[in-house]
Amino acid sequence: MPEPISREELVRRALSQDIRRLGGMLGHVILNLEGQAMFDLIEEVRAATKQLREHPSLHSARALRDRLKPLPLATLRKLNRAFSIYFDLINLAEQQARLRALRLHSLASQSPPSDGIESALRQLQEGQVSPAELSQLLQHLRIVPVFTAHPSEARRRSILEKLDTISADLARLDAEELSARDRLDTEDQLQTEIETLWLTNLVRSERPSVLDEVRHGTAIIGPLMQVVPRLYKSLAESLNRIYPGLPRPPAILDFGSWIGGDRDGNPFVTADCTLEAVRILQTRIIDSYLPRLEELTRILSLANSLTTQGPAFQRVLDRCRELVPEALDRMQHEPYRAVCRAMAARLEATRDWIQQLRLYWSADPREPPPIVYRARAEFLHDLRAMQEDLRLAGVRRAATGQLEDLVRLVEVFGLHMFSLDIRQHAARHTQAVDEILRSAQVCPNYASLTPDARFALLACELESPRPLVPTHLSFSPPSCEVIQTFRTVSALLEQQCAESIENYVISGATQPSDVLEVLLLAKEARLFRPAEAISRIHVVPLFEALEPLRSAPQIIERLLALPVYRRHLELRGGLQEVMIGYSDSNKESGFLQSNWALYCAQRELAEVQRQSGVAIRIFHGRGGAVGRGGGPANRAILAQPAGLADGCMRFTEQGEVIADRYGCPGIAERHLEQIVNAVLRNSSAMETIPPLPEWEQLVGTLAELARQHYRALVYETPEFLTYFEQATPISEIGKLKIASRPAKRGNNRTAGIDELRAIPWVFSWMQSRHTLPGWYGLGSAIEQHLRQHPSDHSTLRDMYARWPFWRTLIDNAQMILAKADLTIARLYADLVTSPEVGDQIHGQIADEYAKTVQAVLAMTGQRELLDSMPVLQRSIQQRNPYVDPLSFVQLVLLEQLRQGAEPQEDYLTGVLESISGIASGLKNTG
Repeated sequence: MPEPISREELVRRALSQDIRRLGGMLGHVILNLEGQAMFDLIEEVRAATKQLREHPSLHSARALRDRLKPLPLATLRKLNRAFSIYFDLINLAEQQARLRALRLHSLASQSPPSDGIESALRQLQEGQVSPAELSQLLQHLRIVPVFTAHPSEARRRSILEKLDTISADLARLDAEELSARDRLDTEDQLQTEIETLWLTNLVRSERPSVLDEVRHGTAIIGPLMQVVPRLYKSLAESLNRIYPGLPRPPAILDFGSWIGGDRDGNPFVTADCTLEAVRILQTRIIDSYLPRLEELTRILSLANSLTTQGPAFQRVLDRCRELVPEALDRMQHEPYRAVCRAMAARLEATRDWIQQLRLYWSADPREPPPIVYRARAEFLHDLRAMQEDLRLAGVRRAATGQLEDLVRLVEVFGLHMFSLDIRQHAARHTQAVDEILRSAQVCPNYASLTPDARFALLACELESPRPLVPTHLSFSPPSCEVIQTFRTVSALLEQQCAESIENYVISGATQPSDVLEVLLLAKEARLFRPAEAISRIHVVPLFEALEPLRSAPQIIERLLALPVYRRHLELRGGLQEVMIGYSDSNKESGFLQSNWALYCAQRELAEVQRQSGVAIRIFHGRGGAVGRGGGPANRAILAQPAGLADGCMRFTEQGEVIADRYGCPGIAERHLEQIVNAVLRNSSAMETIPPLPEWEQLVGTLAELARQHYRALVYETPEFLTYFEQATPISEIGKLKIASRPAKRGNNRTAGIDELRAIPWVFSWMQSRHTLPGWYGLGSAIEQHLRQHPSDHSTLRDMYARWPFWRTLIDNAQMILAKADLTIARLYADLVTSPEVGDQIHGQIADEYAKTVQAVLAMTGQRELLDSMPVLQRSIQQRNPYVDPLSFVQLVLLEQLRQGAEPQEDYLTGVLESISGIASGLKNTG
């Protein structure tokens, strides 16, 4: 009798079958449209790169590059296209494999996933967390992914939409009940989609506008509206099994966005853009509710002669009769249908009101007509009244089915969809306040004051009732735009939607006055009115560079000591939000020092919270790449120091990560479930065992050594900037039309590394296969320390085994090390016009790479990188031979483009196509 096949083997075999199917279909398209010669060339290059993986050789790598140099541009671009599309298809196959593994686990296993919601609740129960304690924890639980338009998603919207269709076809083929005819039809449709994908432009021809980005960002609402109700049902069912008797779980999810609100370094995000962004979000969410109400109208056909309506629902019914009499006239004997139809009419009226509303900050707002829903609470009131009436009538399934789903969606998305954050750089606020105070004859030169003098002056002005800003503005254009932004936010919150904007993020914050400037500008726009007990926005400093991160606890302490600021916090529910950035500190100080500074800042802010009694919520500004705080989200949460606002978790989801994590409902549900698991566990005492003091001392020592090694290369080696500019596609990445914002802050296009944004910095090193931001300095630091303290070998191994922070850091480093290829990086070094500089800098990087790999293997007890994560290891090993051809094509095209090959625009497009393909192959690019 044959041995039973394990679930893992079933998943692996099915993945291999999908890869063969998709690869075969792509090959058929290439043969049909491009001919045998092109197909043979693709196979030749693929075989050559596979041989290089098995027998690495710089001589052979250069020979393959030289083999490609004489090829026509059109042929090189077809090579790009073949391997780029291959990766897009393989990514879908791997996604389907993840879904298949989850499905098989749920069918075959009696135990829930170890990182799911039910497992977290069981661990809480085993840790003696009482029902009352859990109920209190759930009341405070708030998980907020915040979507941004950061430019690391290199694929066009058209490509993403085609891939969604292919993904759906692939999922359909996985269904066992599919008939032979349906299977043939689906495979034919799949072949057609791949054929049209081959003939679709891979990169954008025009840069998207800010409002294009807003509209594209709303596409995620479709999967989210499927996932959110399922997640809440899973939470409720798990609670009922493990903590029976607890009330219905409260709303724990919320979603935010920076798209249309983030103006830091992006001159195209204006006050008018923000206004229109809110309008787009509101319109989209209302339009998403209407089909659900239509379905409820169909379902709730209960006759009033067969049910009894209670007084609360009767009041809703009477109000609907008053506002939408035609709904009641048509359905007078079906009250629930009538109310659903009336709610739909009210939503349509709300949407129409929003679209035609004109905001006037300095004038009394127009009152909307009574039919308009003014707030989420009004809509929820009607839904809940109907839901409760159905329960009282004994129609419980109708009350807990699609109606409950809609209630959950409204609890999460309201009438605003995503809460929009406003972000601006501190320097812009300083300029505006300087002009305001000079104009009001309060201070002739505020910008020249010392930090202490600024703080004292602002504290005084915040206490003063007198206005500083006239109705009609006559300041410089940048300052007028800053003031107008505050006025627009004020008008939006007062006249259109009170939940549309919640946070004002200050990038580049370095001192307490940076926060008080924003509070003063808010006061001038009537957002902060302490005498009327009103404060409408959280003021959120963003600490990014090393010194501001180190100073963050002291900055917050000083603010909390100021009575007028404490009054602001009281009016905001006693909560201070602090954002920490994972990008600039990495670019400035390297991987290890950056991660350690972020950890220390959180640990010390937890102490400020403990001493002050003010809840501090951390907003994590993570990117997709390890060099920008990326990596598995649930592990990152569990690796955080304990003691901050329990159950509160706010984090950015950026660029390519959004489509990967939220584009497919099954993957999105799993991702959010893992986050809920981690936040629940991290908020309980059993997950907050502190590390040993000697461990923290050792990491502090290593972090400083790693910073010194990193800065010695990046900032203190004169030739490094030349190497970076010539051995990576940084200048070409700046020409990718993937976002509305520029690649550099300010107007200085020749500025160095300091002015370069973190995303293109990381993106460039990933493209050139160095992956330097995710590990550089770690190996030399450990080697140098162990040379003097060899007994710490065992300490480092112990830290990896027992301390989640250190384990997560090392695992993220080994993941990004596994994606590097220093042989191919050496070919990028050949692009440097000075061979000596190329040899020197690449030699330093390669030496550090070897040291870091050796240190990681010794610490983890592995023979090869990622031995402890075989699925990820296998995925990277299988991908690399197919990423390599794209790198070789990119190398040839970069050399020819920079040598002036004509037509330049076509060569540039070829490079951009290769960038998009490599990004798909490596993942976590920015």
